[in-house]
Parts: sequence; structure tokens; C-alpha cells
Amino acid sequence: MCVDLHIHSIYSDGSHTPEELITLAVRNRLQGLALTDHDTVEGVEEITRLGSEAGIITVTGVEISTNMYQRAVHILGYGIDITDPRLKSWLQPLQEGRKQRNTIILQKLRDLGIVIHDEEVQRVSGGGLVGRPHIARLLIEKKVVDSFDAAFKRYLGRNRPAWEDRFSYSPAASIDMIHQMGGIAVLAHPGHLDPEMRLQSSLIRELVQYGLDGVEFYYPTHTKKMRKKLKTIAADHGLLLTGGSDFHGSTRPTHPLAGGREGFCPPLTMFETLLAHLHQSPQPSLSC
Repeated sequence: MCVDLHIHSIYSDGSHTPEELITLAVRNRLQGLALTDHDTVEGVEEITRLGSEAGIITVTGVEISTNMYQRAVHILGYGIDITDPRLKSWLQPLQEGRKQRNTIILQKLRDLGIVIHDEEVQRVSGGGLVGRPHIARLLIEKKVVDSFDAAFKRYLGRNRPAWEDRFSYSPAASIDMIHQMGGIAVLAHPGHLDPEMRLQSSLIRELVQYGLDGVEFYYPTHTKKMRKKLKTIAADHGLLLTGGSDFHGSTRPTHPLAGGREGFCPPLTMFETLLAHLHQSPQPSLSC
């Protein structure tokens, strides 16, 4: 039995609505899921309600963008209180930072002779937070590039012609806010962050000092070697192991939803351990 604790919707840079995500989750026979949109919890209440109606266990979630060692470090927050007004106020500067960055990226592309209008960006974003994947999709539509990978390598990635940094909180501040909201803080896709696994031990050790609770162990691109090292590091620090597909739909087709024919399947037992730490019981009618 599979779960997926790393999913994105149209409220950030995914291509599916919460309703569509639940339909896919039912098709894939997922037992549990978490919507973890970037720097927003706008879709969480909706997917929680729909998940309950479909008999799927849900846990509230968010993926917070931070920086560390000049690298983008993402922290997943699970079991957070999305009704607390402090959370939305705290997320607001991150959302504004994205908007400001997008404006600068579009201007840099115009300077390169590539014109993308605001209306086009809003169309592909579905009205949610705009991210670089939306701009990449438009570069593909306009036949500037032929893939998302090419869009980032040629224009949108770090140190590329249209790259622009944006506001982010520190990992310490992000972990602290997740804890204030009653949640658990997990390092997202550590293998993606450091494919050579050279910084994992020191990076995670520092994050543990800030209160890190877990690491994303099950992830589509994590190799056996990565998982072995992560398991050792997690055991050394008493960290939880979580997992998810990082599903974005059409904006990242290389990461299908868990439970499908591709065989990616974070186990329900892992989710039960997470819920136990959140003082929850894995009942279909229960969400947190």
C-alpha cells in the first residue's frame, strides 16, 4: 500500500487542481497523501476535504524555499495548522518574492528577444503562484526550447541568462515556523540537493541543530547508494524517514504520482510513523 507525501497543485507550480489530484490518487490506490505546494497552503483545505470524502488519509503540508551554502534547500512541513493567521502572514514575503522575481525574469527574457506577456503566464499558472516551470512551459510553447530541462539549462537555471534570485528565509527560521504551527520539519529531496552526497552529513547535522525532524528518504531519483547513506545519517540523528514523488503533473513529467505502474511506492507504514509523531491515528476520516 502506497502513499505520496510530496505533491504539487495549480496553487504553486503543478498542473492539476486538488480535485484532479484526488482522482489520480484514487486511480493509483494511494492510502495517504500530502499537498506540499511551494510557499503556500491555499489548496490544503480543499484537498483535505476531498481526500476525506474519497477515504484517503491526508496530512497538511507545505514546501518552504530556503537557502543554505548557496544552494536552494527546501523544507517540507507536515501537520501544520493552516488556520493560524501567523502562517499565512509569514508566507506572504515568500510569495511576494516570487512575484518580483518573475517580473525580472520576464524582463531578462525580453532583453534576449523572447517576449512573454503577463497574461500568458497567468494562463499557464491557472491563477496560482507563478514559478519558473510555468515560464519554462511558455518557452516550450513558443518553440524557444524543446523541453523543461533545456529551458532551465539555457535560460532559467542558476547563473543562466534569465536567472534571478529571490527572497527566502533561513532553514532555521523555516523549521522554527513549522514547529510553531505544530508541525514536523523534513528536508526535501536531499539526493537532488547534493547528488554526489558529499555535503549530506554536514548539512543534515547543521539542520538537526535547528530542529530538523526528518529527511525525505523515498524519492524518485534517489539511488540505492543515496538511500543507504540517508538511512545511516537519519539513524545517527534519530530522524524520521518520509517520501513522495514531487509530482507536478505536466510541468515535471519525469515524476509520476506514486502508486502507478512505474513502481514508486513510499509505504503506508512510513506514513503511520509520521502520523504517530503528530499524535494522529491513520483512520480514513482523520486529517491533520
